Amino acid sequence: MKDLLDIRKDIDKIDEQIVKLYEERMKLTSDVAEYKINTGKQVFDKEREESKLATLQKKAESDFTRHGIRELFEQIMAMSRKKQYKLLTEHGIMPPQEFEPIHTLDYSNARIVFQGLEGAYSQLAMEQFFGENCNNFHVESWKDAMEAIKNGEADYAVLPIENSSAGIVSENYDLLVEYDNYIVGEQIIRIDHALLGLEDADERDIRTVYSHKQSLMQCSEFLDSHADWEKFSVSNNAVAAKKVKEDGEISHAAIASAKNAQIYGLKVLRNSIQNNKNNSTRFIVVTGKKVYTDQADRISICFEINHESGALYHALSHFIYNGLNMTNIQSRPLQNKNWEYRFFVDFEGRFEDHAVQNALRGLREETIAFRILGTY
Repeated sequence: MKDLLDIRKDIDKIDEQIVKLYEERMKLTSDVAEYKINTGKQVFDKEREESKLATLQKKAESDFTRHGIRELFEQIMAMSRKKQYKLLTEHGIMPPQEFEPIHTLDYSNARIVFQGLEGAYSQLAMEQFFGENCNNFHVESWKDAMEAIKNGEADYAVLPIENSSAGIVSENYDLLVEYDNYIVGEQIIRIDHALLGLEDADERDIRTVYSHKQSLMQCSEFLDSHADWEKFSVSNNAVAAKKVKEDGEISHAAIASAKNAQIYGLKVLRNSIQNNKNNSTRFIVVTGKKVYTDQADRISICFEINHESGALYHALSHFIYNGLNMTNIQSRPLQNKNWEYRFFVDFEGRFEDHAVQNALRGLREETIAFRILGTY
């Protein structure tokens, strides 16, 4: 039997040869990039790569090595593409600039729209971002808010996108795809839910609770301790508070911010009933213009991929190769395509950075329905 150290020495020699051959191959990649620069040919040629992989697999002697050969050369080809994207950027060959840089957002005379009624958390987020005296109005649904921008009735909309306890607001991810509106800012606010009832009510009187479905989830532990209460979802927490006041039923309560007790003449029956005492919601600010400010250092994108093994890995590898930090990744099902998904990614970076341009170029070429949703 051969000694293990001798085997490892033989492996080391082969590895050295692989490294030299890999470096030679990458030098040829530069020639390929130069050709594509001169001809305008796209870097990613899926048909060519599939043909090449099939040819290489036929040279393998077993099923195990055939599988390994494919995986190995998929990686080599992916690295080759990444180098070509990098060389294109270094030669100043950039995709058309979709977004206009501006110094700062001008909202001195802007019209701001939020969903819900006075007292909604969206209103609080809006006031923290734009100021309490901003020119604003409210609409019934998040879709109505996006429509208001589309129709020119509003310049900005404030929408919740993610809660630290209940997760994403899926409808608003879908609306970002449905509308040509773009993220230009975000505002994170602490969410402190209170149980609100009529002035002469007591917690022991309550039998029915109204709130937004996200808030019901965020207060699930408290509600589970009152298993006999009926829970009903409404479009907004402030809507729930207003309904309790208008119904005038002593057995009805709303989950909303304590501010709603003052606005709608209710009483706080219990404060801070959310599961997570550090409960927070991230709101996005969207507009109909493709702009970004000097301070923008986060980018949001979405894309689809082929429904095949390794597709998501190869897409995300562009962030790894370019040293970009992803801060969020979510998925939403595609309509009319069961079990296929659209992916949403937030990552740190600035449009002007070469690493960002390299990653965006690769994702644009190698994914489906790629979109930049904004930088902020």
